[in-house]
Amino acid sequence: MGALDGRIAIITGAGRGIGREHALLFASEGAKLVINDLGGAVDGSGDDRSAAQQVADEVVALGGEAIANTDDIASWDGGKRLIDQAVEHFGDLHVLVNNAGILRDRVLINMSEEDWDSVIHVHLKGHFVPTRHAAAYWREQTKAGKDVKASVINTSSTSGLIGNPGQSNYGAAKSGIASFSVIIAEELKRYGVRVNAIAPAARTRMTESTPGLADIVAVPQDASVFDAWDPANVSPLVAYLATETCPATGRVFFVQGGTVRNFENWAMTDKIEKNDRWTVAELKAEMAKLNA
Repeated sequence: MGALDGRIAIITGAGRGIGREHALLFASEGAKLVINDLGGAVDGSGDDRSAAQQVADEVVALGGEAIANTDDIASWDGGKRLIDQAVEHFGDLHVLVNNAGILRDRVLINMSEEDWDSVIHVHLKGHFVPTRHAAAYWREQTKAGKDVKASVINTSSTSGLIGNPGQSNYGAAKSGIASFSVIIAEELKRYGVRVNAIAPAARTRMTESTPGLADIVAVPQDASVFDAWDPANVSPLVAYLATETCPATGRVFFVQGGTVRNFENWAMTDKIEKNDRWTVAELKAEMAKLNA
């Protein structure tokens, strides 16, 4: 018995990297899969639509069930077709893993409008659109009297939750995804849908192309050393969050190697307070307590 036996899952951006590892583990745990990928370069340019099919073929060769999808998940119609394909082919949908993304790193002063728009579009809208259509499907299932036990797992990043110079577009999108996850977890629980997000640290085309990270994420030369940056390390947490009985919702988890940690939402900490409106002069004197 696999942990995901009978679960029907969509994984976006599953043609390579972390998404591919998700797909292979999900299949080994018994899930039936729709493998989505446009097959573009790290910056989103070009397309190789065979990438999704190659992973689907891998899954089938291992004895699993999978079909490929090459729709643009940031397109309203493409996202709808993706959800419809899962339901029409497998008869239902239980899990949506939003993983697709691109990278166009620039310091702000050198960032173009296209650099900003393309990253926000693929990441933030690319999470919203499939989730919106999946949520509509699950709502209708609930209205029809079905006991829905669905799960959405989104992909955030420490670049947004902690911050990383040169990635204001990517970080803004990723922090937006975390907030999106927390909010819709509250909205969708009435329909039997749990929503969580992960902030993974792993070796991917993105991390390998990030200045200063290539050497850090490299495969250890000593085979006996645990490879903490192996993207396969991330997938067990995603599979757990996809299980029918997992209770977690509205959470954001950091995951790297063998480490899983909670992320907390923006939290209010120290304060200054008076029972009247502050003056600028008063704040100039008192704000030092918060700036320390």
